[in-house]
Amino acid sequence: MANITTTIAELPSLEGRDLGASSWMEVSQARIDTFADATDDHQYIHVDPERAASGPFGTTIAHGFLTLSLFIPLWSEILEVSDASTLVNYGLDRVRFTSPVPAGSKVRLKATLKTVAEVKGGYQLHVDGAIEIEGQERPAVVIESISRVYA
Repeated sequence: MANITTTIAELPSLEGRDLGASSWMEVSQARIDTFADATDDHQYIHVDPERAASGPFGTTIAHGFLTLSLFIPLWSEILEVSDASTLVNYGLDRVRFTSPVPAGSKVRLKATLKTVAEVKGGYQLHVDGAIEIEGQERPAVVIESISRVYA
């Protein structure tokens, strides 16, 4: 269940609003390994716990792009547009990987709906988000995401 359920017509009324946070999601070593296999990125800091223990982070860490990809399932917990026929990722204006995510950590998304602009057949949404790491002050990822919602 999303934090906020709305309709396409009501989206403009949410502009500038803090939409809250998703639930926490674990970033397990198994998820990291699966992502490494899918992307052919098997750098030891991600997939070799023994070697990573003596590396710069003291443990394996999630790929930055894995953490970024979690934006989608986490975002779906925050906002639901009940009468949308299509939701499209349109792009990213800004992404920064500000902290590593150690294997086994939990992350969540906090989001603000920065702007809502009308486009043919729907709206374009600019979302300011931060993927936070449970128990840490600095977020893992800071993002401005652009999506489109169509009737």
